[in-house]
Amino acid sequence: MQGNHTGVIEFILLGFTGSPQLQTILFVVFLVIYIVTLVGNLGMIALITVESRLHTPMYFFLLNLSLIDTVYSSVIAPRALVHFLAECKAVSFAGCSMQFFFLSLCANTEGLLLAVMAYDRFIAICKPLLYTIIMSRKVCIQLVAASYFYACANAVVHTGSLFSLSFCGPNIIDHFFCDIPPLQKLSCSSTHMDSRVHFVFAAITALSTVLIILISYIYIILNILRIRSVEGRCKAFSTCASHLTSVSILYGTLFFMYLRPTSGNSSDQDKVVSVFYTLVIPMLNPLIYSLRNKEVKRALRKVIYRTVNDSLVFG
Repeated sequence: MQGNHTGVIEFILLGFTGSPQLQTILFVVFLVIYIVTLVGNLGMIALITVESRLHTPMYFFLLNLSLIDTVYSSVIAPRALVHFLAECKAVSFAGCSMQFFFLSLCANTEGLLLAVMAYDRFIAICKPLLYTIIMSRKVCIQLVAASYFYACANAVVHTGSLFSLSFCGPNIIDHFFCDIPPLQKLSCSSTHMDSRVHFVFAAITALSTVLIILISYIYIILNILRIRSVEGRCKAFSTCASHLTSVSILYGTLFFMYLRPTSGNSSDQDKVVSVFYTLVIPMLNPLIYSLRNKEVKRALRKVIYRTVNDSLVFG
């Protein structure tokens, strides 16, 4: 691979250009988002781990979603924060390829986990008597492991295809992280095959996950409509509300990013949308699942109460 980028041993991430004052404001915004993301996701992981009432398939999947969101934001935010303050905004060729690999891994895993969570809700609502049998611990582990494995294989293909291109210069990436479009613009070799590889694998992943989610929710909605009592319908729908909110925000943002017309789109618009799906969504997920979920709020109050009591007893 070293021979394919003659003349380029590092890239310069242009990031968000502007005055020093704007750079300072963006630094503070990114820092706040990153801290909230870490506190929210690591807190969710800790809460699900220590609270036995949350040791169910749904929260096992949520734990893994929080883990992926933590890694996702950590791949982007620390380097972006450093570049806001540093004069040198260079990233090595290997560093750029590693960042892209983990971004691809996290993005694919997040989509797959959301599909798995939709299937879990489908079984819970449409086949409640068989739920514990179908969604056994072994099956849950297999579903999560399969998501990680497929996402990793997908990331290897994407990364290998992108970074096997020739980069002869210039080396300035008009973005705040290493992504496909700005890197393809820098290539001095044909990107036709690389674009086809990315499109095919991304389409397979996107279509399969979206279909699983859509089919699951079609059956869920049909099943909910059969429930006679309004209270029963509300209770059944509330178990899906948080997941449906996460899915809507993620796919709504991605569709806006990649399905809008390319003409007239500025790089600054792309950067703003990229901030949303790489940093804001990982921050929102734990807030959505904690603020809209009675079980999580109940478990959090229980843990806080127990912690305060223990501190008073041993203090």
